[in-house]
Amino acid sequence: MPAMAQKRVFAIIVLLIGAAIGYFVYHSEVTASWPFKLGLDLSGGTQLVYRADLNAIQSSDVAESMSALRDTIERRVNMFGVSEPLVQTEQTSALSGTSEQRLIVELPGVTDTQKAIALIGETPVLEFRLLKSANPPAAFSTTTVNQDFEPAAITGKDLASSELQFQGSVAISEPVVVLHFTSQGAKIFADLTKNNVGRYFGIFLDGQPISIPVIRESIPDGTAVISGGFTATGAKELARNLNYGALPVPIELISTQTVSGTLGDKAVRDGIMAGLWGIGAVALFMLLWYRLPGLLATIALTLYIVVMLALFKFIPVTLTAAGIAAFILSVGMAVDANVLIFERIKEELRGGKSTAESISDGFARAWPSIRDSNISSMITAVILFWLGTSLIKGFALVFGLGVLVSMLTAITVSRTFLFALGVDAKYGFTRLLFGSGISRT
Repeated sequence: MPAMAQKRVFAIIVLLIGAAIGYFVYHSEVTASWPFKLGLDLSGGTQLVYRADLNAIQSSDVAESMSALRDTIERRVNMFGVSEPLVQTEQTSALSGTSEQRLIVELPGVTDTQKAIALIGETPVLEFRLLKSANPPAAFSTTTVNQDFEPAAITGKDLASSELQFQGSVAISEPVVVLHFTSQGAKIFADLTKNNVGRYFGIFLDGQPISIPVIRESIPDGTAVISGGFTATGAKELARNLNYGALPVPIELISTQTVSGTLGDKAVRDGIMAGLWGIGAVALFMLLWYRLPGLLATIALTLYIVVMLALFKFIPVTLTAAGIAAFILSVGMAVDANVLIFERIKEELRGGKSTAESISDGFARAWPSIRDSNISSMITAVILFWLGTSLIKGFALVFGLGVLVSMLTAITVSRTFLFALGVDAKYGFTRLLFGSGISRT
């Protein structure tokens, strides 16, 4: 098959793939089999408000404990597939009657309040507490347990991971949960076991002692074993829940409510209309100013939009107002590379080169500028995603995806279409089609 025929076949394949992806996006949205995920500001969700119990926390450690609590809860709900949750802490004013630390959790798309509570409430509170007396009493009650034990020396914030293991012989083995502490937690644990040999060290889960072993010797490796008469299933579930994130402080649910989108359907409609107007304006400019290459760039831009929408569904990306704004912004930026390429091609054509040579050299000379501009944009997106809050991260994710996909469509798709034309732009009407603005060249 001649080279030109191969290029045209490849261009047709690219169009067919784009059409197939477009059909998938349209069909999955119409049938609601795989709809776009909308954020809390657009679709609403559930808001949970918790009160943090800081009685066992020193005042100097309150800020750090609340920060660890926020991070743990956010990691927990993300692991359950709730994208872009808004998790924040606040301190109520003493003027309102009481001064307390609260945790506010907003879960987009979750309208089942009980499910939302389960996402948070199943996370255990893990504590290690020294027994005050030399000998443990026969039983503990909820009213005296705080009097019998010292405040928590190590909490879930010091836990790195946990796993199920079996101790004993093959015939008689006991399931236990092995805990591995962080470097800071391991240091605290080593000091405690070294300085309190012979004392009882209670392991508490959700405020209840599940094991009260005696410290026989110093444990410098940062590993602890919970053996509370577990079944294999119970020990496995405990290890799993602790890995999801043991809470550094106990929390109490004080209010729940289902909230509607703060912006709602109007914001979605306005965002769609803004996108359509933006895409239309960019396409019109490319057609009028760059003519035939502009038409090909518009087709490539359409494929870019289709691929981006498919990625939103596939990843999936939770679309907020900030994310929609990033997508609209990326549409305008997606044609930047085409503008650079077309201007370079014009310069090569003016130098007397053939169309194929001009296209090849134009892409080659435009690439360094395209590469550098996109790298700087990606650096911006990475910094925003790394340092930003949930909404800013959504903007950065969409923006970063747009930069990567636009490079693909501009460098690969536009190049394929231009080479597939197979026309000589040195003379006559074809030269006019490859010109720009109000000039013929």
